[in-house]
Amino acid sequence: MNSDIAIKVTNLKKYYPEHKAVNGISFEVGKGEIFALLGPNGAGKTTTVEILEGHRGRTSGEVSVLGYDPKLNAPEFRESIGIVLQETNLDPYLKVEEIMTQFAGFYKNPRNISELISITGLDSFRNYRYRKLSGGQKRRLDVAIGLIGDPELLFLDEPTTGFDPSARRDAWDMISELKNLGKTILLTTHYMEEAEVLADRFALMNNGLIGKIGTMDELRNSKNSTIKFDYNGNLDMIPENIREHCSITNKKITIQTSMPTQTLSTLTLWALNDNIDLQNLSVQAQSLEEIFLESIKESKTP
Repeated sequence: MNSDIAIKVTNLKKYYPEHKAVNGISFEVGKGEIFALLGPNGAGKTTTVEILEGHRGRTSGEVSVLGYDPKLNAPEFRESIGIVLQETNLDPYLKVEEIMTQFAGFYKNPRNISELISITGLDSFRNYRYRKLSGGQKRRLDVAIGLIGDPELLFLDEPTTGFDPSARRDAWDMISELKNLGKTILLTTHYMEEAEVLADRFALMNNGLIGKIGTMDELRNSKNSTIKFDYNGNLDMIPENIREHCSITNKKITIQTSMPTQTLSTLTLWALNDNIDLQNLSVQAQSLEEIFLESIKESKTP
């Protein structure tokens, strides 16, 4: 396998008698990138991640994680990955540093505990008992535990569920710092904004299949951007090649275009030549959420 590839999945299938949870997916994750696996409940993403972690067998297909086949569950494989689950049950009366020391005992060469506490922003809480931590602080501790074996690859499941907006953005900063440390991260989240902020690439999954995969620019390729402006003049004065793509509501013009730069150039040139004021002009590319919903809709189309 290419030394720059952390995860390589080829035609992965996981079948149950009642349904096909994963139905022949293929993708790669490069070392040092944050890769978001996204999909609605029942899409197959949890099953896929559990196979990658070595916690679930597969029906067929090839899987390589850091050069290991997860189903063999080699000790070297287990030490090279870290897993941050959506929920953890820790002793409520242990202090943060005590919990870290306890988990460090499971590894031959654990990372420095004080360093991890600092990286995850828990310096001020190292002597707090677990039950006294806020939800965001507990999540930071979960990440610190996931990093204690100094893994190359971190599986991060719904890292900010239940967080308020401020705590969520603090968590995003922490996750971005993990990438700066050279970690590869496979992220699952229901928050599209979170994925768009954090991830380098995305796989959109539904009904056991991956419908779209790529960077934001690749997912947006050939997809419509939206140009909006207010216009009080004669609609017939708008250039015909733009007017045919316009929709008008209460003198608000909306243009859907797959060539936003060219369309905007034509629009602004017309406005300059005819001394037109394009009030409240805005250009907006498709968001990840819009692409995600479109992908789900397409996967349901016979």
